[in-house]
Amino acid sequence: MLYYASKILISAIVIVAIAEVAKRNTGFAALIAALPLTSLLAFVWLYVEGFPLSEIADLSMQIFWLVLPSLLLFPVLSILLKQGMGFWFSFSLSAAITIGCYFILFYLLRRMGVQL
Repeated sequence: MLYYASKILISAIVIVAIAEVAKRNTGFAALIAALPLTSLLAFVWLYVEGFPLSEIADLSMQIFWLVLPSLLLFPVLSILLKQGMGFWFSFSLSAAITIGCYFILFYLLRRMGVQL
């Protein structure tokens, strides 16, 4: 139980730290957020729990493929906000476009024989 509480606490601290840093310096917060901290924490937790290295390697490659469509969210959100669209509309449309890109990527990867 203490182990899971520690995992949750460390993961939450990272997220809260990014939000707090953003209040003071958005550039530095962006740098921290751009680091694959979630993935790195997942790799560490899996390794500590004795997960096979081959499966951690597979997870790493799967994350690589799935990061690609998520990158579109950021410029779309920025463009919509700068065009004067409301936050929630911009956020929702950016998320919807990203989800659509995930479906396209899944289709393309299946056609290429890549398993996710």
